[in-house]
Parts: sequence; C-alpha cells; structure tokens
Amino acid sequence: MEILELLSHGLFLAIQPMNIALIVVGVTLGLFIGAMPGLGSVNGVAILLPITFLVPPASAIIFLAAIYYGAMYGGAISSITLGIPGASTAVATTFDGRPLALKGRASLALVTAAIASFVGGTVSILLFTAFAPPLAHVALSFGPPEIFALMLLAFATFVGLGGDDIPKTVLSICLGLVFASVGFDQISGAPRLVFFGISGFLHGINFLVLAIGVYGIGEMLWTLDTTRGKITSTEARMTFAGIVADTRECFAKAWKGMSIGSLLGFFVGILPAAGATPGSLMSYGVAKMTGRDPDSYGRGNPDGVAAPEAANNSASTGAMLPMLTLGIPGSPTTAILLGGMVIWGLTPGPRLFTDQPEFVWGLIGSFYVSNFFALVINLSFIPLFIWMLRMPFTILAPMIFVLSVVGGYAATNDMHDVWLMLIFGISAFFLRKFDYPLAPAVLAIVLGPIAEPTLRQSLLLSSGDPSIFFTRPIAGTITVIAIILILLPLVGVIRRKLRGTNKASA
Repeated sequence: MEILELLSHGLFLAIQPMNIALIVVGVTLGLFIGAMPGLGSVNGVAILLPITFLVPPASAIIFLAAIYYGAMYGGAISSITLGIPGASTAVATTFDGRPLALKGRASLALVTAAIASFVGGTVSILLFTAFAPPLAHVALSFGPPEIFALMLLAFATFVGLGGDDIPKTVLSICLGLVFASVGFDQISGAPRLVFFGISGFLHGINFLVLAIGVYGIGEMLWTLDTTRGKITSTEARMTFAGIVADTRECFAKAWKGMSIGSLLGFFVGILPAAGATPGSLMSYGVAKMTGRDPDSYGRGNPDGVAAPEAANNSASTGAMLPMLTLGIPGSPTTAILLGGMVIWGLTPGPRLFTDQPEFVWGLIGSFYVSNFFALVINLSFIPLFIWMLRMPFTILAPMIFVLSVVGGYAATNDMHDVWLMLIFGISAFFLRKFDYPLAPAVLAIVLGPIAEPTLRQSLLLSSGDPSIFFTRPIAGTITVIAIILILLPLVGVIRRKLRGTNKASA
C-alpha cells in the first residue's frame, strides 16, 4: 500500500501543468531526434541537458526522460520508412520493418512498432515500480563470467539467422568480431587492427556508422539493383479504419514478440554496460527461434518488429533502475542523466529513495505519463510517415543517401567514418548478392566490445581456467543453454542430410 501511495504522489507531480508541457515537448523532440540517423537518445539528451538548469531538478529529469522515451519510439520510424536505423537500438527493427514497408504494409509496421513500444514500456514500468531494490541487487550479482555467458547466449540465438547455411553465418559473425576489435585494446591499451596505419581506425569502428552503411547505403543500392527503375514509389495508404485493423492484426500476430521483448529487454536493460541495443537484438533472435515460422522473419513478419521495439523501450526503463538505486548507469544515455543528477546536487544510490522520495517517485510517475503521450503522438504522426513513402524513389534515394552521410558524420564528427560507411554500404550490397546474412555481423559488432573484455576478465579471475563459466551457478546455467542452442541448428542440418542420403539410397 505504501508503494501505491508514493506512486499516486508521483503521478500527481507528473501531471502538473509545467511537467505535462515538458513531457509533451520532450516526447515530440525525442520522436524526431530518434528518427534522425546518427542522433539518437544519447546525443539528444546531451544537447538538451543545459536547458534543464532553468527548471527544478524533478522537472528537469522528467523532461530528459521524456526525450529518452520519445527517442526509443522514434528510432523505428526511419528504420521502417527508409531502411536506415535512426539509432543503434532500432537496427533489429529494420530486419522486418523495411520488408513490410516494401510490401505496402508500412502502416502495419509503424502501428506495431508504436503499440509494442507502449506495451514494453508499460511492462517495464510496472516491474520497475514493484521490484526496483531487489532487481538492482540481482543485477549486481552479474560479474564478468555471467555477462560473457549472456553475450554467448545472444550469439547462440543468432546462429539461426543465416538459415541453413551455418558456415556463412559463422563467417558473418567473425567479420563483425574483427570490426569490433579495431582500435585500442580495452585492457592493455595497445592499438590493434589499425588497417594501413590510418589514424581514423584508432577510435574503433562506430557501430552506428556500420549500421547506417549496411542498412542505409546497402539497402538503397539493393533496391536500385532489384527494381531497375520499375518501381517509382511504395504503395502505402493510411485511414482511421486501417489503424484499427492494423491494431487488431498487431495483437493477433505480434503478441509473442511483445511478451518476449518486454521481459527480456527489461532484464538486459538493468545489467550495467548492456543497454537497449543488445536487448533488442537478443529479443529478435529469441522471437525468431521460438516462432512458428522462423523463415518468415526477415521478410516482413510483424513479430519481428514487435520484439525489438518492445525490448528497446523496456530496456530504456530498466537502464534507469541501476542508475537510481546503485548510482551505476545501465546505458550511455543514463550515464548522461547520472551526470545531470550530480550537477543538480542529487546523489544517486540506495538512499535516494528515502532522502529524495519526491524526486524519485515524480520520475517514476512521469514514466507512465510519458509512455502514454509517446504512443498518442507517435500514432498521430503515422500519416506523415506514410506520406513520405509515397514519394517516388527517385526522390527517396538521394534523401536516403544524404541522411546516411549526415548520420554517419554526426555519429563521430569524422570524415573517415563517412568514407567507412560508404565502403560498408557497397560491401553489404555484394554480400547480399552472394546470400551472406548481415544480421549476425551487426550483432557481433554490438556485442563484441562487451563479450571480449568480460571473457578476458573472467579468465584473469580464474587464472586461465575456462571452467569458471560452468562452476558459477548463474553463468553455468546460461552457458549450458547457449551451447545447446548453438548445437541445435547443426543437429537439424545433420538430420536433413541423413534423410537426403536415405532417400537417395532408397
């Protein structure tokens, strides 16, 4: 009952006129910041942080959290309409969102993304409200071995993304891991894989640069090559009756993805240094693995849109939990929010809930309000996004190219990364021509910087003994599940080959 009383005070604070205005403005700004390639919630919150010094700390954090929420919603927009991930958290949405748009079902993809985001946000807020302190302690029990085991599990869920051609999938993952290793070694500090001595490689390969190149430039080249100028625009219509029909279809076809993304995204989000991007990719992989028709993923399955969108919104709330309860940021955006709290004179940690209850519960109450307004504003702008798709591809192609170049430069402010993005785009086009899966490489470059240092730290803890991944209860359980999932596709391939051999001999 005490929690309900505190929550009601928080909601009352969140719906005060100034805070409501800040939420609406923040969510709307976040929606467009998230939709712009190369910006994302990190840059949006960082750019607008100085404005918050004009209002009280509680209103300031509500405003920045609303931008964070809006950006999580907005990342799906350019992923679906243009095939360019608005942020790293929306890369997995591109896998099925863009194919749906090309089939003339962009409205279904956008409605599914909005509703899944709302469901994921709602589930995570409820979990946050009810179980904040104990979940924070669970997150603390995850050391390097447990986090590496979790990354291994993520790779295991993506082994099947390449279909039956496991060698091509493994090669794709290896390419991603190589790109993830470029730059300075996180433990020794030594430079490595600095190709041809080019200094631009010293800061590593930015994930967003690779994602925009692969799914922006690569998708544009692929569309130009496959259509040969025959298709001038994408068929897309939007009516109120259509939104209602799409909503029904969303719940009928995408409920499983929403459920997986909401729960898995929140759990991954509360782990320090994980964040929404690994959560969305893992949720997509699990949804594909458990789906009735795995082959339909990547070709326009609404479940493939719902899972990552529910996950990245759920993870964004989850990442707030260790920040508030332990003073440990769960994502890059929450690291900026943590800095803002320190500047405002607040000390994140276990005592924040008792010393500053108005601040904490006002923020939690704003989660509910922001989530609602994000859904309403997102659905309101869908006709505008649909109108964009009706433009001739002769206009869309240059727009995609310009947005990709601007997004690639905005990520690091380095022309080296723009050239790198163009190279990735052309390479991705040829890899698609030869039927190499791109999704495993994208997963590898996201998880590589997390998996490699945790692997090495774990082996340092155990003096080089790999049994540490099996002897620790949580790490052992996750590692065994990951190994089983890795071996399952191999078993399937062997069975099919045996059946073919038996039929041939018969």
